[in-house]
Amino acid sequence: MDPYIKRKIIKYQGASGKETEDSVAVEKKLRLFLNGKELITLHCTPSMIPELINGILLTEKIVSDKISPDSITLKINEEINIHVSVAGDAVPEGMHFTRCLAGFTFSQGKTFRKIEDNFVLAPENLRAIFQGFHQRSELFRLTGCFHSAALSDGRSILAFAEDIGRHNAVDKVTGYALLNDISFRGKLMLVSCRISSEIVSKCARWEIPVIASRAAATDLAVEIAEAAGMTLIGFVRGENLNVYSNPQRIA
Repeated sequence: MDPYIKRKIIKYQGASGKETEDSVAVEKKLRLFLNGKELITLHCTPSMIPELINGILLTEKIVSDKISPDSITLKINEEINIHVSVAGDAVPEGMHFTRCLAGFTFSQGKTFRKIEDNFVLAPENLRAIFQGFHQRSELFRLTGCFHSAALSDGRSILAFAEDIGRHNAVDKVTGYALLNDISFRGKLMLVSCRISSEIVSKCARWEIPVIASRAAATDLAVEIAEAAGMTLIGFVRGENLNVYSNPQRIA
């Protein structure tokens, strides 16, 4: 399904308006059923659905093994219904989570292993890879309505996703990496959005050593990054960047 549609709009410049055609992002409701029980309801861009599902379920430790796209039953009408079967009873009675365009977590008080990763990145390399990251954000340029995320080894982009939800974009990238056996060691996560605690928690789950964004980080995101041993970088714009935590990886 296409991630955007064309619609007629009235575009004003000053006091005069004229009819024109514009690109508008598609937003679909997705309902995930695990072993016949509804587990998650969220809104997303209807692309990279197997990657999104794997990213969510494995990051939140709802399942322990990656789910093959062949074992996912997908029906798209007015909404997207996903049916996944796994061994055992993975869904406790009464558990259901809703994500509109914000994040959620399945367990409170998460703790993470300290990231022991000697990955080092020069500022000029980070700026160069970030420029390439922005150039790939075609849906944002078309609609102004998408968030982007990417996984990089500091030289090239290994996984890339766009979605109307910033958490969805990160889940799609991690899901793609997991399905394609791409290690998270020696990698950085690039995001176009503010760095929230949920984004940092997702990356800490996979021990990704560096997160970089063109936007700012929240105080809780910085606290989690410091505790997890993660390098957090914001305001990557032009020649500037701000390192919030663990600066030893920026050389």
